[in-house]
Amino acid sequence: MDELDTAIIVELQRDGRQTNRELAERIGIAPSTCLERVRSLRATGVIEGFHAEVNLGAIGRPVQALINVRLHPKIREAVEGFRDYVTALPETLAVFVVSGGDDFIIQVAVRDAGHLRDFVLDHVSRHRNIADVRTSLVYDHIRKTSIEVLPPPDRPSRPRTGRRTR
Repeated sequence: MDELDTAIIVELQRDGRQTNRELAERIGIAPSTCLERVRSLRATGVIEGFHAEVNLGAIGRPVQALINVRLHPKIREAVEGFRDYVTALPETLAVFVVSGGDDFIIQVAVRDAGHLRDFVLDHVSRHRNIADVRTSLVYDHIRKTSIEVLPPPDRPSRPRTGRRTR
């Protein structure tokens, strides 16, 4: 990763649908160089894909919740089995396997409070390894659509002073 790769990532996060020619022009490089760099970033797993951001309200799922789950017993088979089970449910947006008091935090999007109740009672709480379930309704969801690319850990970052030093 160098400054050019970083510029490509920043620009693609801003607009992932732009053409290679537009991307190259915005960054100030040749289209062939740009295409080669993007392909390399994809091949090395830095860029994992391009996605459409969906408005949950527009598809009839305006209510979001976070569901904290604790399992018993805490064995690999139970954790992996529940993870795979809950990930496959259509209401599930994200599954976080966590440490601490809970084992999972599940982000869901549903039609309304009744649908949320039914989801928790019919799908989550009924699973055979559930010890505890707590649900929090999400009032606002502010999601960052881009992240700052940090320098690799082996190169310490230098503060920018606005002037060159020798």
